Amino acid sequence: MIDERTSNDHSVGAAASPAPRTLPAWTYRHPELTDIEYEQLFRPSWQFACHISQVRNPRHFVVLDLLRDSVIVVRGDDGELRAMMNVCRHRASRILDGAGTCKARLTCRYHGWTYNLQGELVGRPAEQTFSGTTKQELGLRSVELEIVCGMVFVRLVPGGPSLNEMWKDYIHLLEPYRLEEMVPLEEPSVETWNCNWKVGVDNNLENYHVPIGHPGYDRLLESDMAGFINKYGVAGSRSVLREKPSRVWSERMYQKMAPALNHDLPADIRSRWLFLTMPPNIGVDIYGDSFDLFQFMPLTAQTCTVRYPIFVRPNASREMKILRYLNVRVNRQVSAEDKFLCEGLQGGLNSVGYEFGPLSSWEHCIHDFHDRVRSACPVTALPAAPEDGSLRQHNQALLKAHCA
Repeated sequence: MIDERTSNDHSVGAAASPAPRTLPAWTYRHPELTDIEYEQLFRPSWQFACHISQVRNPRHFVVLDLLRDSVIVVRGDDGELRAMMNVCRHRASRILDGAGTCKARLTCRYHGWTYNLQGELVGRPAEQTFSGTTKQELGLRSVELEIVCGMVFVRLVPGGPSLNEMWKDYIHLLEPYRLEEMVPLEEPSVETWNCNWKVGVDNNLENYHVPIGHPGYDRLLESDMAGFINKYGVAGSRSVLREKPSRVWSERMYQKMAPALNHDLPADIRSRWLFLTMPPNIGVDIYGDSFDLFQFMPLTAQTCTVRYPIFVRPNASREMKILRYLNVRVNRQVSAEDKFLCEGLQGGLNSVGYEFGPLSSWEHCIHDFHDRVRSACPVTALPAAPEDGSLRQHNQALLKAHCA
């Protein structure tokens, strides 16, 4: 069941309550906070690694690089898909890079330690020189892995809800699009945005900015402004192609072509775009012809990496390829607009004239996200930053007090 919770009560006669507020501005620019957020929010969360089509056959692998960690996702010769840390247990050298097909043995490029595709250490040069350790205790460290609708996710710190538990309320919305049948369109776009990673996530969690910030979307779509969210923070909105033709040819052509070319989908979703997010940093945009994914990763307090892969149905007709082209044209413009908006917002967050702001009921998903940040990193609830060098100490004290 969809939980369409909103942050304010608009019933007649309801007592006025204080508007929910954003995180304070200092949390978007404090250099000591990035490491704490990575430890408390990113490492315990599910992170997108690849699409199932990229690791379909034995020895296919993909490497996911996070802020400080690197993970190998590889299909073994036994057919099992596994995830493991991409770091040799000897002296911490990386083992694989990129994606592709590996050999039956993974060999460290530094000293030649060798692992099988289950992650077990099976050989190390000069074995007789190592005393006090056995190969059995020095395999590559395993990482949690789970798949939902063809999307492969990993989690560095185990525990918490499973991926399928988090998504169960909305699986019925995803399944008709058959995402597991799709394949990568091209190499993922990877950009650096000059803003805090939370700015990008905030932007992705609301449609309030669409009429002003994305005029193309506003011409193309009837946007769902409030959207929906479940108790795990998985949120989304459903927008529909407008019947009124856009004055821009690429948008107008997409409006005309999409319903007919998506004839293999149920009638009620042929003209629908579905936008979904998962905390702390994942966005999934689903269209009849394709889907894409946003992954915001912190670099510094005021820069982030935005990973943006696109997936499409294989063996498409000429007309479907045209539809894809139109989609990419529209959404690359939207992505450029989002980058411009987010980088401009970061400048405002650095100003002494801004501390925090009120949230609209249409921004209730941001309110939920900010509450999750405050829960994982309680120091972010402070209206002003602690003195330099003491942020971690304050956060640990607040976490301890919360658990007491």
